[in-house]
Order: sequence, then C-alpha cells, then structure tokens
Amino acid sequence: MTDHPRRVTRALLSVSDKAGLIDFARALVDHGVELVSTGGTAKAIAAAGLAVKDVSELTGFPEMMDGRVKTLHPKVHGGLLAVRGNAEHVKAMADHDIAPIDLLVVNLYPFEATVDKGAGYEDCIENIDIGGPAMIRAAAKNHDDVAVVVEAADYQAVLDELAANKGATTLTLRKKLAAKAYARTAAYDAAISNWFADQLKTAAPDFRAIGGRLIQSLRYGENPHQSAAFYRTPDHCPGVATARQIQGKELSYNNINDTDAAYECIGEFDATRTAACVIVKHANPCGVAEGSSLLAAYRSALACDSTSAFGGIVALNRTLDAEAARAITEIFTEVIIAPDATDEAIAIVAAKKNLRLLLAGQLPDPRAPGLTYKTVAGGLLVQSRDNAVVEDMALKAVTKRQPTEAELRDLKFAFRVAKHVKSNTIVYAKDLATVGIGAGQMSRVDSARIAARKAEDAAAELKLAAPMTKGSVVASDAFFPFADGMLACIEAGATAVIQPGGSVRDDEVIKAADDAGIAMVFTGVRHFRH
Repeated sequence: MTDHPRRVTRALLSVSDKAGLIDFARALVDHGVELVSTGGTAKAIAAAGLAVKDVSELTGFPEMMDGRVKTLHPKVHGGLLAVRGNAEHVKAMADHDIAPIDLLVVNLYPFEATVDKGAGYEDCIENIDIGGPAMIRAAAKNHDDVAVVVEAADYQAVLDELAANKGATTLTLRKKLAAKAYARTAAYDAAISNWFADQLKTAAPDFRAIGGRLIQSLRYGENPHQSAAFYRTPDHCPGVATARQIQGKELSYNNINDTDAAYECIGEFDATRTAACVIVKHANPCGVAEGSSLLAAYRSALACDSTSAFGGIVALNRTLDAEAARAITEIFTEVIIAPDATDEAIAIVAAKKNLRLLLAGQLPDPRAPGLTYKTVAGGLLVQSRDNAVVEDMALKAVTKRQPTEAELRDLKFAFRVAKHVKSNTIVYAKDLATVGIGAGQMSRVDSARIAARKAEDAAAELKLAAPMTKGSVVASDAFFPFADGMLACIEAGATAVIQPGGSVRDDEVIKAADDAGIAMVFTGVRHFRH
C-alpha cells in the first residue's frame, strides 16, 4: 500500500452540528475505531447504542466552567500532535499515558449563525469556540499522521478511504482535509474579528481578515485565461449569493458580477410603493424604470437602450408574473433575478432552457451597513458600503427657478440610479424612467454626450420625433467641476439637474443654470462608483 496510509484506531468527535453524526460514528465502529467524544456529542452517540468514551475519562478531568474547559489538555493535544515516527514523541506518549488520536471530527460552535440571527453580545461571545479551533489546528499540523474533518460533507470521503485501505486514510486525503481545516478556522476567526470591529465601531482595525465559504467553482473569470470561484461571506445580504437558481445554465463570473449590480440597484425601489425594473450590462444599468406593473416597468427600462439590453441581466423588485416573464423572454437575456416568481412565470421562463432564473426571497436594504473590498497590487482597500439614500438627504435648490413637483420626483429617481452607475456618471430621466445613461468616462462632459447620443439612437429605433432627453431631468454622481458638463446636459434637453455640489466653481455652474432657466438641486452627497 502506498500514499502513507495511517490506520485509524481512535477518533475524537465533538460537533455542534450533528447532521449525519450517528451514521458516521456507526460506520467508524464497524471499522474497529474507538470513539471518544464530548458533552452533547457523546450523549447523542451513546443514545444511539454505540460505545463511546467521554473525553473526561481520557483526560482525568471533568468538563468545567460551563464547558469552556474540556479538551485543552495534554492527553488530547498530545494524542493529536505526537509524531508517530519520532522516538522521543512515542516515549513521551508512553511515559504520560497519552493515547494517539488518529481522526478528529469537529465542527465549530455556530458563531456566524448566532450573529446572523441578531443575538446579543454575551450570547455571541459564548458561541466563540476555543477548544475546537485549537484541536483542528493541532490535527491539521500533524496531518502526516492525523485526519481532521471540519464538516459533515467530508464524512463519506473518509469512510470511502477506510473501506478502500483496510481502515486507513491516505496522505493525499489528509493533506486536503488539513488545508480545508486551516481555511475553516481562518474564516471563523475572520468572522469573529470583524464582528468585534463592528461592535467597537472600529473602521480600521490593525488587522483585517476576510473569510468565505465556497458556493461554486467557476469555469473561468472575467476572461477564459483567468481562474475563478464564488464564495459566500457571513453577511447574508439578499442577492445572488443567497438566491435559489430555479433553472438555466451555471452562472459565470460575469453573470454573478452583473447580477449583483442589478439586484443592488433594484433594492433602491420600495416594492410596496411601485413596481420597478433594472436592466444591467457589464455591471452598469442600461435601463431603469418604475411602473404600474412589472411589465410596464420593463417596457420603459428597455426603451432606454434596447441594444445594450440584449444579453443583459434583468432585476425586478416584485414577484415575477407571467406578463413580465413573456416580455422579458422575447429577447436574449442572461439572467432574471427577483424576490419570487409565480408558477406560471417559472413555466414561461423554462421554455428558454439556458436562461437563468434566480429567486432571492427578499430585496436588499439600500440603507444596510456593511463593508466592500477591492484588491490593489499588494493590498486591500476596505470601505463601508455606500448606503446613502436620496430620500434621507437634505436637498437644496440653489437656482432661481425651483424644480416642479414632477421634476423633483424624477430628480430623486435619477440620483437613485446614478448611485449604481460607474463614474463618471450622467443619468437622464423622464417620467420615472431612464432615457439616457453615460457611464465610466474619464470626462463628465463625455458621459453627458454619450448618454445624449444613446437617447438619439433610442429615438431612431422607436421612431420618435425627438430624443426622450428633451424635457428630461439629469443626475450627476459628483459635482460639475466646470459648467461645460451641465451645459451639455441642457443642450440635450434637460430642464433640471441634481448633483452633490461642492466644487470651487459652484457659483459659476449655478449662474450657467440660471442663465439657461433650469432648476438645480444639490444633495451634499457624492456617489462615486469605481
């Protein structure tokens, strides 16, 4: 036999999640493995009629301090860390009556789940596992001799090896399990440290760790020569990471990125107030609209830029119904994401076998706190989420002409969308629908002109007498450094502007707006998005 087989004679099991435990323990016994266990795990195994030694019998000490101290003992850690081929280690084991532990099975106290359900401070503290991570790290370090299992999903792999190798595990499996064990404790510690930083309201702790659980290995990244994978973090924000995929092909890296952008944007629109639709292409909205129904919202959003919408992502803020499903499936769409869908809508989408349908259960909260991460060469940029919402801003009209009620309604809508468009951003809107979007340009003037040009193209396709930017309002994600960008918007037909303000040339820009007879509103809040 090759691959450094190690016979499993003794296993220590201590798990908070007992799914699959009894079947696994029974199979270990069938392979002649002695079981050692702790607390509730030992009781569950004994209740199933299996012989099990309580860890207190092994250590000679009872569990104490509400179970905080039970496995932190030389007879446990010596059994895990002793190198079987080292004569000094073997002698120390014999001298101190330390029995080897060949298999460790531990899943940690449910700290992440405890935080996720909104538990209080003390409850969260009590769900920080100490002995578990210590044992896991010890066993993983000594993987040449010891196998370590940190989740029930790996039970079968261990049993398969025992069956194939006369009760032994291979070094190949033990290495894989050790790597997974260290990643698990790292993610666990990351969740704890980030929770502490949040409790202490520390925006920049001395060390920042990020941990995640693999959701999906991806075929490739943004491009075919790049490898990629998708991980879930402990945040549990409603969206692509938590959604159920009802049908369609496997999501790609770009699908996931674009779908996230679409669903974050649709979260800005309260479903109890209005139906809304967001269409995204390459992480930028190319059409957004409110409507009396999802169908009406989709039609209006599509009219903004139907060319870019081809092969895009559609996000909805209400349950997908049959009417909307029929309309959306009229053109090639990569993904539909919504809180839910009717059975009839699901059947309609099913006719497009490659179209992915994701149901997220609920909408993201645009005001929710949290962190975003961006890698740079040799570093990591971390910031709080942009959870500013236009309804919460103190809007200030700075021009002689005040916006009309209809203009103000559209200005708020446009600024809500601008938050989700790559900077530099210009968004034209009319009747609660985007009519031109300029994204990601080095010059704000260029964004204004590109958005206007797209409106002209849409007018030609829809056979309109004039672009829909005529009589529209316009939003800018940041201030106009000069009047030229705003003048380009006025030239396109905008009658009112919403922007953060704050430029040293604000007076010049305000004067240009007054000279043109348009209304302008300052938000005092910028929405850069890079």
